[in-house]
Amino acid sequence: MSLRFRHNANIYGSGPATIVFGHGFGCDQTMWRFIVPAFAERFRIITYDLVGMGLSDLAAYDRKRYGTLHGHADDLLELIDAHASGKVVFIGHSVSAMIGLLACTRAPDRFAAQVMVSPSPCYINDGDYVGGFNAEDMEALLDGMDQDFLGWSVSVAPMIMGAPNRPELSLELIRMFSRNDVGIARHCARVTFLSDHRADLPRCTVPTLLLQCSDDLLVPREVGEYLNRNLPNSVLDVIDNVGHCPHLSASDASCRAIERFLVRTLR
Repeated sequence: MSLRFRHNANIYGSGPATIVFGHGFGCDQTMWRFIVPAFAERFRIITYDLVGMGLSDLAAYDRKRYGTLHGHADDLLELIDAHASGKVVFIGHSVSAMIGLLACTRAPDRFAAQVMVSPSPCYINDGDYVGGFNAEDMEALLDGMDQDFLGWSVSVAPMIMGAPNRPELSLELIRMFSRNDVGIARHCARVTFLSDHRADLPRCTVPTLLLQCSDDLLVPREVGEYLNRNLPNSVLDVIDNVGHCPHLSASDASCRAIERFLVRTLR
């Protein structure tokens, strides 16, 4: 099976570096449609769907391989080895930010930089660490998905998207969630929201932009500050925006922040 088919990968453009875009839980590569045009004329671009989501090959979803985020990190490195040219910048949203972290830690020489959009290494509060959810609330969230996935999507998607002045984005996220295979989505959700990659942070030396919204239901400000303290080569840029998806709801501000970072980093 080809990598391009497995991930519904789209590869185009040319330039001195390659930008790879990874999407968040329950979504697909179309989430990057407002960001990609700002870079497509200067970089080689790779957009792809995580296996199990979007138009990826659902038959390739192996619960053992994807029982941790390391399986997705392996996929990312395979795509980069097969299709990237020059320096690589990985831009990952939400769970893909952690997938990128694992890939950068495993093969740092392949990456010039990474951009983490709305990242979280751990969603559950733990002692002094503020992740945003206590264990009971997270289990209730996941149980709601198990019991009624469509109802869960309708109720949770608007809270995740935020963007109170752009209801069409919430409707888009609902439709995107609803298109997922329910069994795969449930499994992906538990892997995503119960993972803890705090211990991996100090091992990542790749230059990193942490791009966070000022008001994010899933990822409170404390998470971005924690990441900035514990990632050795990181900078935190907070966008004045409500929601978890600034690449959609605050795309201009997101592009400017990414551009500033790349100008400093790719010299």
